[in-house]
Amino acid sequence: MAVWLITGASTGFGHELAKIVLERGDIAVATARRPEVLSSLAAKYPQAADRLLTLKLDVTEEQDIVDAFAAAKAKFGRVDVVANNAGFLTMGELESVPAADGRAIFETNFWGATRVSREAVRFFREDNPAGAGGRLLQFSSILGFQGWPGVAYYAATKFALEGLSETLASELDPAWNIKVTIVEPGPFATNVNKGDSQWAPTHPAYDRPELPAAVFKKDLAQLIPPGDARKGMEAVYKLASLEQPPLRFPLGKEAVAAARAKMSAFLADVDKYESWSEGLERDA
Repeated sequence: MAVWLITGASTGFGHELAKIVLERGDIAVATARRPEVLSSLAAKYPQAADRLLTLKLDVTEEQDIVDAFAAAKAKFGRVDVVANNAGFLTMGELESVPAADGRAIFETNFWGATRVSREAVRFFREDNPAGAGGRLLQFSSILGFQGWPGVAYYAATKFALEGLSETLASELDPAWNIKVTIVEPGPFATNVNKGDSQWAPTHPAYDRPELPAAVFKKDLAQLIPPGDARKGMEAVYKLASLEQPPLRFPLGKEAVAAARAKMSAFLADVDKYESWSEGLERDA
């Protein structure tokens, strides 16, 4: 029976994952900025009341994070898996989105995720039973390795989280038994085009319907995401049980195809311009 701490459990991936955890007989510490919205979990799974703890956790508040881990330990004695999922999406061309809004999305998606990561690693090492370690699932995105028009700040937060997570994974002492996996979902039916995301007013220079961000905005409004969030989180649940999980986990056929295309294009550039790096060494 694993103990899961899930951030951003009120909607989308986090909510689906919490339901799966409870249905599989595990323990869910479900957290959200407004914990009252998690009441539906308790109502849906009354038989799991002793395996569900709902807590307030705003990832922009350091004390909320510390308190959530402490509450999980007080009730269940440990935390085995942290699903670092909380985040939001603000869209618009880079010149359209106010800098303050860009900083706000970084404060949640990057700095908030970083705060959770730091506390998770500390907790796994120092508060869990000796040698138990833990699994840290970092929820990134297809946009964590491929930029699209209209999502510069969001993509930047996910690129940054991927760099931080890869570096963190390389720093950990293997004896701690802490595993880090970056989850990179493609388009899934969550809330991304149902009001949870917002577009900044268009900068006049980009006010033409044929420009890339405008096309993306139109396509997104009409998009029926191919991915089933429930099925996606079932794969993530399975991922957490792997003895040697991957560092990166593209989730969904679109994400897998995008990863292959990105790597292919990158390697093509490497091959094309490899000769430019010849002879750049310092003279003896």
